[in-house]
Amino acid sequence: MFEHVVTSTPDRVELHPATFPAEWILDGNPVSHIKEIARSRDGAMRVVVWECTKGRFEWQYGVNEMVHIISGEVFILDQSGDERRLGPGNTAFFPAGSRSTWRVTQDVRKLAVCHDPVPSLGRFAARVWKKIHRMATSRLRPDVAPRGI
Repeated sequence: MFEHVVTSTPDRVELHPATFPAEWILDGNPVSHIKEIARSRDGAMRVVVWECTKGRFEWQYGVNEMVHIISGEVFILDQSGDERRLGPGNTAFFPAGSRSTWRVTQDVRKLAVCHDPVPSLGRFAARVWKKIHRMATSRLRPDVAPRGI
């Protein structure tokens, strides 16, 4: 079965209002908008476009999130106290369970890939399944050599 390829122009896609918990807001009145543009078949991964106006807020990550800044500017303060500037073309990764403080100095738009973390037992089961699949494939196709887990 073939899956559809999803294409998008994240700097021009129309977004919908989105809110985050008021207690996360530390300064200003940031307003955010979002649109999901793709989702994996199992629902564990989503690709979204998100934007936010100026302000300062804490963000708590319930998923692994990779962001790529399309426009604007934000300063990210991580849990270790390090602050980093992210602007157009910059990419950052926030692991599930982490927190950061976002200081948006210019309205920011980002493309984010969000992935639900897989428990270690689930990762092990997936590795075993891949190994079995590779072994079965190699028996059907001698030109495909099995690899280790």
